[in-house]
Amino acid sequence: MSDKIIHINSDAFQETVLNSKIPVIVDFFSDDCPPCDVLAPIYEKMAEKYEGHIKFVKIFRQENRELAQSLNVSGSPTVLFFKDGAEIGNRLTGFLNKPQVRAAIEEILGDVLPKEPMKRVNCDVLILGAGSAGLSAAIYAARAQVRTIVLDISVAGGQAASTFTIENYPGTKGAIRGRELIDDMRGQAVSFGAQIDDLKEIFEVKLTGETKYVRTEDTEYYAKAVIIASGASPRALPAQNADEFKGRGVHYCATCDGSMYEDRKIVVIGGGDAAVEEAVYLTKFASHVTIIHRSQFRASQSAMEKLRSNRKIDMIMDSRVTKVNGMDYALTSVEIENLKTGKTYEYPTEGAFVYIGVEPASQLYRGQLEIDKSGYLIAGEDTKTNVEGIFAAGDIREKPVRQVVTAASDGAVAGIMAERYVTSHRDDCSLPA
Repeated sequence: MSDKIIHINSDAFQETVLNSKIPVIVDFFSDDCPPCDVLAPIYEKMAEKYEGHIKFVKIFRQENRELAQSLNVSGSPTVLFFKDGAEIGNRLTGFLNKPQVRAAIEEILGDVLPKEPMKRVNCDVLILGAGSAGLSAAIYAARAQVRTIVLDISVAGGQAASTFTIENYPGTKGAIRGRELIDDMRGQAVSFGAQIDDLKEIFEVKLTGETKYVRTEDTEYYAKAVIIASGASPRALPAQNADEFKGRGVHYCATCDGSMYEDRKIVVIGGGDAAVEEAVYLTKFASHVTIIHRSQFRASQSAMEKLRSNRKIDMIMDSRVTKVNGMDYALTSVEIENLKTGKTYEYPTEGAFVYIGVEPASQLYRGQLEIDKSGYLIAGEDTKTNVEGIFAAGDIREKPVRQVVTAASDGAVAGIMAERYVTSHRDDCSLPA
């Protein structure tokens, strides 16, 4: 734990935050909260970086409910910014990455830090992304004794780490926590010699030519082969006011925010495995859950059986949410359009959990790699892309099934293919000294 971060309760809020002579960033966090776990090392890194320019404060939301409610903080983590006794800027909620936190700080402070000299690092295999695909690739590549480095914009984990339990991963005893599975993968990769460089923002990639180049905020990486395992992120709800109520009634992680809705009526939007499984999970807290879906369910038969047998769940089919409504940052209802009749009506609810698919993190690779119309990298079962020495693995790759086990499978193939490529081109690839 960084000594640059101040932990306070509500009694110290006035003196520490509102009376501060410099700007303050406040993180309201909770226990058993995957996004809070992701934010924690980012927060520590930013506290080290911006020491003296902005004060970093953490408040345990569950023990300071009255203060949180007075500030309309209903989800964890919620990050607020204060200056001269008043809240300023935009709040941050949910799963956050380093660029989001850094950009919010710089919006308040400006570019106050001097530029640091860039470091140069050479490696055989550079893996972009530390989810199940990236870590699996690292296990196979590092075990083959090629120098392997994994970069990630956040901490290792990806979508798997945010999943409460995974019941269908081979070799586990019925179910395993997503975070536990990822921690085991990371430990295994490191044990074989892989280097994990997390909390790295990637600003530039050059993938053509014999030597591949990736630049982060402080390091230039030169590699003989690159495995892209950047994954995908949850697709935002395309409804009016959805962004305004993100973390204040609109959520994307049941594990993180479900406990806030004890004995309340909520909705789940979507029809795939994630929507169905999380709807069942949310009945641990909510008095009633309504699933809203556009068409036929895409979830597995076993997931649907659990859904249909749960008396706390009902369904609204052939419909979509067009607007979310609320007051004082609290959700009160959603507007639903029936896609068959075209009629729109208001449906009371206190929370909405969204699972309507994901968007691949492929923006950095446009113009260099073949990408399909949905943004996925085009690569075969051998994970090879159209550029020699570049491989794609996991949810960022165009394919019909996206599960933790298929991402790990992709990673294994990519790790082996990358090692073979490096070995066969050792005399051809010369890295900068």
